[in-house]
Amino acid sequence: MHTLIDAPTRELLDLIARWIHLIAGIMWVGNSMLFNWLDRNLEKRAGADARHVGVIWMVHSGGFYEVEKKSLAPAQMPAMLHWFKWQAYTTWMSGIALLVLVYYMGGGALLVDPSVSVLTPGTATHLGLATVFGGLLVYDLMWRTPIAKFERFTTFLSLALLAGAVAFLTSRLSGRAAFIHVGALLGTCMAGNVFLHIIPSQRELVAATVSGRDQDPRLSWRAKQRSIHNNYMTFPLLFLMLSSHFSSTFGHAHRAVVLGVLMVAGASVRHVLNIRFTFPAWKPTLAAVLTASIVALYLLLVPRGGVDAMAAFRGGPPVTFGEARTVLQQRCVTCHSATPKDAVFTTAPNGVVFDAPEQIHLYADRIMARAVLAKTMPLANRTGMTDEERAILGRWVAQGARVE
Repeated sequence: MHTLIDAPTRELLDLIARWIHLIAGIMWVGNSMLFNWLDRNLEKRAGADARHVGVIWMVHSGGFYEVEKKSLAPAQMPAMLHWFKWQAYTTWMSGIALLVLVYYMGGGALLVDPSVSVLTPGTATHLGLATVFGGLLVYDLMWRTPIAKFERFTTFLSLALLAGAVAFLTSRLSGRAAFIHVGALLGTCMAGNVFLHIIPSQRELVAATVSGRDQDPRLSWRAKQRSIHNNYMTFPLLFLMLSSHFSSTFGHAHRAVVLGVLMVAGASVRHVLNIRFTFPAWKPTLAAVLTASIVALYLLLVPRGGVDAMAAFRGGPPVTFGEARTVLQQRCVTCHSATPKDAVFTTAPNGVVFDAPEQIHLYADRIMARAVLAKTMPLANRTGMTDEERAILGRWVAQGARVE
């Protein structure tokens, strides 16, 4: 899908959509966390009737709040009822807008990577959209069928299908695009849970109360089940929203494994926090989960040879600044300049500019991390940087990144 709007306008729309996405996401996740916390801390009121579920007192912003959860009697509907849905819808709509603006309207610059697979931007777009919306369809239908009665089995099957989607996307799209599409898949399933189950169940509960009928407890259970699903997807999704900032993850040779570790870590932490009110050993368990996750990520992400990743480049022939700058001018300055020549990136990505020696020296560590070690720059190797040229840059940085 080629862009129909100019790059400056697209960047402005990107800014607006990203800002909305962040604000709405904070509100949605915050609401989810609050209500799950409330459910686990409610206390039965002495002498309350069977409709009473629990009550909690809180202090915040200079006042006291009393919150009660209960089932309403027929025809007991209050005059004002607050719903929580637009945060979810706005987060999803702005996220899809970003997917289109950043990945589908840039001529495939961020979407495809010839070193991963040979796809046209159009084919990659169709694969991405099919995975996101097809994944929602499979997930939703699976949890509607009779097999959903076997909750553990259906959960295992859902996780297996998600792992398959991760493997498929990371073997077809650029690493960065694959991670974002996994995030879009989770976000679409979460928004789908709200739109297809949680809100309809709540509407039916309201309708039953208004019409004087008893509420169907199965509706409450269905809404709660999908809400719990969303709760466990939250932490992995939060990383995926930020993943484009961490090239060491999406640029890794085993990026699917890295993503798997991060998603399992996030869901595991969420689980421990969910059970902490009934599980006395939750603190050491949380510490163990965090430690295991950090160790696994360290083993995956820190290059062989230990922390000093530049050691392998120090022993090579000396590299002059002129040699390093020639590589940068041929392979990087197309985008990373005050006046880029690239048709897609009409402003320097992330404001990184290699026009002057001082600017090049300033970003020497980033050049090492992105162009030499992770090999995620140039983006999808658009300019054809060779391994020999990467080695020249690596030796120049390792030898002190001198510009004289």
